[in-house]
Amino acid sequence: MTPTPAGRFSLAELRLALAAPRPAAGLTSEWRLVDGLRTHTRRGGDPGTGAPPVVLVHGLAVSHRYLTPLAVALAATHPVYVPDLPGFGLTERPGQAYDVSRHAAHLAAWLAAYRLPPACVFGHSFGAEVAAALAARHPAAVGALVLAGPTSDPAARSRRGQVGRWLVDTMRETTAQAPILLRDVWDARLWRVLATLSHSVHNSVEADLARIAAPTLVVTGGRDPVAPAAWREQVARLVPHARTLVVPGEAHNVATTAPTEVADAIRRLLGAAAVPLGPSR
Repeated sequence: MTPTPAGRFSLAELRLALAAPRPAAGLTSEWRLVDGLRTHTRRGGDPGTGAPPVVLVHGLAVSHRYLTPLAVALAATHPVYVPDLPGFGLTERPGQAYDVSRHAAHLAAWLAAYRLPPACVFGHSFGAEVAAALAARHPAAVGALVLAGPTSDPAARSRRGQVGRWLVDTMRETTAQAPILLRDVWDARLWRVLATLSHSVHNSVEADLARIAAPTLVVTGGRDPVAPAAWREQVARLVPHARTLVVPGEAHNVATTAPTEVADAIRRLLGAAAVPLGPSR
């Protein structure tokens, strides 16, 4: 399936995002027991390129579904894995909402269960907090790191502040994404979403960012109100030797609406193409 061009999200992409657990566009679903939880992963096949695996970590309230366009865009060159975090998507729902540390520990156990070599870990939004914690606390597991639209900016580090920014973002996103969000919130349950938001705004992500040793790319959309320019630049300063990429015209869900550009940036980070990064600030 042809990846979505920048700034668009088609009906075909929506159908693909909602396809799991049925196979679609080379993606399949599987479950493994990880730390006592039946954990769902959407994955692509091995393209036979010898390239390192890329693990996509979703954000708050959502699941693997909205990252499907990026998974498809990467699958031709990299083994791609998109796990659902505990309580989200098709993964088993524990009785309590995990905080960042516990999600990172579960992701580390998931990596061990799959016996993956050091992976490129892509985390979006709240998933960037989880990915940063993983890279800081389990550095041997992370060969490269992508922090896309990372939360949470200290200038709005409260439930009210983050919800306010998310409401602004909904006005900038394509409405075709709405069925994915509704399905994901239904799967997770609203109480878990709110509890996880509380964990996010109480997470001192700066401490993890400063401990990251892996090559890192910070990605945002040029119109992202959740991770605005000042916070993006602060994140890049905190992570040693981090680079930044801004995709013009895109909002918070840049991995969904500009998957080709984001996938190309990941390949460049991993050295798959000896060309400079795209538009950046």
